[in-house]
Amino acid sequence: MNPGDEQSYTDYGDTGHTRTRLPENDPYGGAPRRPHRSSSKSLVTVVGVVVLLIAAIAFANRGDDTPTDTATTKGSRPQTSSTAPSGTHPVGTRTTGIPSGFPRTEQGAQSAAANYAVVLGSADMFSAARRHEIVLAVYAPAIAAARQSALDSAYSNESFLSNIGLTKDGTPPRGQNFVSRVIPVGTKVTSMGADSAKVEVWYTSLFGLSGEASTNPVTESWFTTTYELKWVNDDWKVTDFQQKDGPVPVGRDQKASTADDMTKAVEEYGGFTYAR
Repeated sequence: MNPGDEQSYTDYGDTGHTRTRLPENDPYGGAPRRPHRSSSKSLVTVVGVVVLLIAAIAFANRGDDTPTDTATTKGSRPQTSSTAPSGTHPVGTRTTGIPSGFPRTEQGAQSAAANYAVVLGSADMFSAARRHEIVLAVYAPAIAAARQSALDSAYSNESFLSNIGLTKDGTPPRGQNFVSRVIPVGTKVTSMGADSAKVEVWYTSLFGLSGEASTNPVTESWFTTTYELKWVNDDWKVTDFQQKDGPVPVGRDQKASTADDMTKAVEEYGGFTYAR
């Protein structure tokens, strides 16, 4: 089954969840933008591309079980202190460059989920060799092979890659930089057992192509992903996840950066791994 079988990627109409402030002049060299919404066809297309990526990844990673309701009652909500920085040093071990060896605690589960969100949402997922390393490091061994096959199918789909502006081998056109970064804002444990945990990660993501010739400029989106984790081989591993939009903050009145400034930022500012 192709990634687009469950959702039509040509329907970009329902993409109003993320607000993006754009300058009067197109930062990627286009004609001046009109202030009214009816002329924002290019913006709708760009936001639709982000939805396309999220839908493909969610399809490839979906579990066979019906998603459960993870809402908590008021009395079971975590206190503010439970998600405050702990001061505990991040884990010191890595597996193929990915943090590993998280403690068998609520904090360890939150740290694992946040780190895994970063790597699963990175541009490295578009490289077959690196993607295979990530899958083996992040997913539980019992499901890693099935997830790898599904992800390979999604990320190698030429139509999908073309729609987000990449070549058939998953690389950006010459003179452009591909940006795909997840930045966790907070985490919350919704259930915890002796060898299992369910953790919500609220994050913002950057996605698009920077460069003067880009028709898919870098945009931001907000999501919350619930990771189901299992304690396997002395570490937390992903067994499934569900994703939803938001919470989305109100955007400030800031002018979007130029293509040159965005390209410099992408090249000069490295991404972070994340641990509490």
